[in-house]
Amino acid sequence: MEDLRRIIGRNIVLLRAKSHLTQAEFAQQLHYTDKAVSKWERGDSVPDIAVLKQIADLFGVTVDYLLHEHEESEKLLLAEDVVTKRHNQLLISLIAVIGVWFLAVLAFAITYMATRILLWQVFVFAVPVSLIVALVFNSVWGRTRVNYLLISLLLWSILLALYLFLLSKNLWALFLIGIPGQICVILSSRIRRPRR
Repeated sequence: MEDLRRIIGRNIVLLRAKSHLTQAEFAQQLHYTDKAVSKWERGDSVPDIAVLKQIADLFGVTVDYLLHEHEESEKLLLAEDVVTKRHNQLLISLIAVIGVWFLAVLAFAITYMATRILLWQVFVFAVPVSLIVALVFNSVWGRTRVNYLLISLLLWSILLALYLFLLSKNLWALFLIGIPGQICVILSSRIRRPRR
C-alpha cells in the first residue's frame, strides 16, 4: 500500500506541475484544502476513489494512469524544469545588465543637469561593465563556452573605451594589446578538460 500511495502522490505532483497549478489552486478546484493535497503528494494518505476519478478527469487521464508509474512524465517534467530554469537565469542576467545601463543613464542625466556637460563616456564604459556583469552571471550558472565569447568582447570593449576616453591622444596602438589577448582567449578555449 505504501508504494501505491507514493506512486499516486508522485503522479499527482507531476500532473499538477505540468498544468502549472499550485497546491492551493489544485485543492480549490477539488474543493479540498491544500493540506489534504500536500498529504496526497507526500504519500501520507490517498484520496478516495471518487476524488481519484475527479483528479483523473481534471487532468484528462484515467484513474488507472494515476495508479502506475510513468518515467516519460518525469523526464518531460525535468526537461521543462531545465527550460524554465534557463529562461529565468537569462531574465535575471538581462535585468542585471539593464541595471548597469540604468545607472549609466542616471549618471549621465545627473551630470548634465548639474554641470551642463554631456558626459558621453559614461555610456562607453557601461559596455565593459555590462559584459563583466554578464560574465559573472554566466560563470555562476556554468556555461563556459559563452564565457570565452564574453571575455573576447570584454577585452575589445575595454580597449575601445580607453581609446575613446583618450581620443585626443590618438592611441590607436592600444588595439595591438588586444591581439595577444585574443590569442590567449582562443587558446584557452581549446584546453580540454578531463572527463569525470
